[in-house]
Amino acid sequence: MTTHGRQTQEQEERTASSSTTRQERPAKASKAPTFYSYAIRFREGQPRFRAASRIPRLAKDEVVMVPTDHGLEPAVVVAPAPLPMLDPHRPPPATFTIARRANREEREKYQALPAREREAFNFCRRRIEHHGLIMKLIRVERFFNGSKIIFYFTAEKRVDFRALVKDLVQEFRTRVEMRQVGVRHETKMLGGLGCCGRELCCASFMKKFAPVSIKMAKAQELPLNPAKISGLCNRLLCCLTYEYETYLQARQDMPRSNKRIMLDGTVYKVTQVQPLERTVTVINPEAPQESRVLTEDEWRRAEPVQPPQPKKKKTAKK
Repeated sequence: MTTHGRQTQEQEERTASSSTTRQERPAKASKAPTFYSYAIRFREGQPRFRAASRIPRLAKDEVVMVPTDHGLEPAVVVAPAPLPMLDPHRPPPATFTIARRANREEREKYQALPAREREAFNFCRRRIEHHGLIMKLIRVERFFNGSKIIFYFTAEKRVDFRALVKDLVQEFRTRVEMRQVGVRHETKMLGGLGCCGRELCCASFMKKFAPVSIKMAKAQELPLNPAKISGLCNRLLCCLTYEYETYLQARQDMPRSNKRIMLDGTVYKVTQVQPLERTVTVINPEAPQESRVLTEDEWRRAEPVQPPQPKKKKTAKK
């Protein structure tokens, strides 16, 4: 065999050996990042939020740092939240993201934050009384980095608080914002228990206030007593919106109140509609003291009765 032939054979053997080695070497498993979901709260008594993180096994009451619009803010882990998605390798839909655990200095500063906010609240309330301003201070919120303090208040009319802001800036040496809120937001900040015995919806999970009207109470056959359909804010209950659409859909094919229907040759007047039970309460105009509850099969067999049209008066010809 010539020298050139031996070199060619050796090259083929080396190529085959390296190819076999590559095939036998196991491929590295690609590890996709695993996401976890937690319920967090920035302040005591404030609503909870869902936060996503790649940090596993965060304990309850552990302080974590969360990115916000104005920088990192500390929050407390309330509990692990169930993942809304089946794939843990994709970030779950969450309001916030947990960046990391808080260090010792940040935890100590966070524990002292409520006391500093109460101090600012008391000082601002004294200055409000000093200037004779007609306003009610609700809450004070300090940014963790100290760049800003927000004073929430309510007032029936416009308030000139320029002198008050000057005193606050001189005292705290930072940016000061006076933010006026309505009665609904006031109740949301203060919290409390509703007529159902549970924590207020606005203080526990609601983020926005949906418009509520008395029409929603009528559609659900609720008593129109303001004491029964109003919340702590003296406004209509926010929960009136929860089942309103369900009641509208259930009532679409049912007889309306005050309408007349005929069943088995007898004319009845509809007095009440129970959409969830799918029943209708009627009375006989000739015996109004007795009422009858019609099942779905009965009121579906009934025929609507058109009210008699008023006769037009004939005018005498001159």
